Amino acid sequence: MLPNDPASGPARPLVNDWLIAEMQDRFHDDPTSVSADWQEHFQNGSNGSNGSNGDGASKPAASSSSGRGLEAAVAPIDPDGPAPRRLRGAGARIVENMDRSLAVPTATSVREIPAKLLEVNRRIVNNYLKRVDGGKVSFTHIIAYAMVRALDEVPAMVRRYTEVDGKPAVIESGPVGLGLAVDVPGPDGSRSLLVPVIGDVVPKDFAGFLAAYEAVIRRIRANDLDPAMFVGATLTITNPGTIGTMHSVPRLMPGQAVILGVGSIALPAAFQAADPRTVADLGVSKVVTLTSTYDHRVIQGAESGAYLKRVHELLIGEHGFYDDIFRALGLPYEPARWRRDDAAQDSTDAQLAKQLKVSQ
Repeated sequence: MLPNDPASGPARPLVNDWLIAEMQDRFHDDPTSVSADWQEHFQNGSNGSNGSNGDGASKPAASSSSGRGLEAAVAPIDPDGPAPRRLRGAGARIVENMDRSLAVPTATSVREIPAKLLEVNRRIVNNYLKRVDGGKVSFTHIIAYAMVRALDEVPAMVRRYTEVDGKPAVIESGPVGLGLAVDVPGPDGSRSLLVPVIGDVVPKDFAGFLAAYEAVIRRIRANDLDPAMFVGATLTITNPGTIGTMHSVPRLMPGQAVILGVGSIALPAAFQAADPRTVADLGVSKVVTLTSTYDHRVIQGAESGAYLKRVHELLIGEHGFYDDIFRALGLPYEPARWRRDDAAQDSTDAQLAKQLKVSQ
């Protein structure tokens, strides 16, 4: 599906507008400098934006006030200070996207989840895949899959706000596309954000989800981009935890329902310098903090809270979550199970083990 293709239904907003603009500039300078998909896209007269917020509502003006009459939030220019540098290309489009995001009234739910079982089962999976085909599963793969699976229990999290004849409306269902926020470093040291989309994620088992996820990432790394990769996101996942961020509240773009922020997987800060034996004795686990930032016009706080609760349950192995992952990947093992520590039973087990060693 290409942006603004009438046969594909209503257009959806592009987090990647800056990419469309950059490709369009290249096309105008030299049509052969972009791929055939991009050439066809621009030859059809589309520039990646039709003034719609995705699904028929008018898009707020791309200005520092977001079309709402707010005073522009700009820094004053000191005539004796350094000269400002004009933002162009990706930088300018990021400004426009952030201004557009201000038109979405959001709220955020936060939940801290123990990550021990996530760690252990990922290690089991990767040890098996390493022997079989050299594959590897990341924490983000598993958390993103839990994010999708949780929609079974809380389908309200895919509601999207729109307008019909200028009146508020909601889109309740439809194909669910998962946006992957990918930080792409440039050759000059600059960084750009791309948000490619995995379409129709809900019907996929974990093996299918993993294959679709990795196919998208391979194309991003190879700079093999086309317009169809960047439309149709219903929800998005971003993982600033890979650089140590504990938790974040990312911006939600018009036309999307929710964005999940994934924090770092680490011991609580108070225990990060503790002796590992002390940590083990206390039963302290690594944790991951998840944030659900949602469109508060059509999704309510109780629904977002229930959604994170379901993700929590999945990541500690409830509802057959890891069983399904192991089965989909062909692992001939049982996954590790979640259980609460029982100090009295653990002490008894240790005494029995000691007695057995003495008797031998």
